[in-house]
Amino acid sequence: MFKKFSSEEVSAQNQVKASVQRKIRQSIAEEYPGLEPVLDDLLPKKAPLIVAKCQNHLNLVVVNNVPLFFNIRDGPYMPTLRLLHQYPDIMKKLQVDRGAIKFVLSGANIMCPGLTSPGGALDDEVEAETPVAIMAEGKQHALAIGFTKMSAKDIRAVNKGIGVETLHYLNDGLWKMEQLD
Repeated sequence: MFKKFSSEEVSAQNQVKASVQRKIRQSIAEEYPGLEPVLDDLLPKKAPLIVAKCQNHLNLVVVNNVPLFFNIRDGPYMPTLRLLHQYPDIMKKLQVDRGAIKFVLSGANIMCPGLTSPGGALDDEVEAETPVAIMAEGKQHALAIGFTKMSAKDIRAVNKGIGVETLHYLNDGLWKMEQLD
């Protein structure tokens, strides 16, 4: 999704009204209860919250020119990897084996066998259509953020096809764009 993403793809940046800002804060707080204590630091009430509209129905939530969250259409808000590295425990995690790392870093979706092999790890509580952090075997930080296509139980049972659709990964366009000017 963010493979060739750059600031030229941002079609409009709008400072949102207080009511919209409250709605965004509320949906982020519901999706990521672990962020509740630091939400006021991340999304200060007094600082202007900017929503940058991009191509492909993508919205970026920007505070102080730093993209913090993104969502597609009206889907759930997902943190950028930079934010996830600061607060690593806010999302459910799935782990891929060593063989899948180079493919995930080039933007590939995560296939079921990469999650079910000996190096992979699944959280059985993960349902279908859930945002997840993709960890790598033997690594500390997340290497991607994705959206599950099937539940963890189905991934284990079927063990074929795409298990997680990769949305944002290390070194993609959104990762390289530290500031939105």
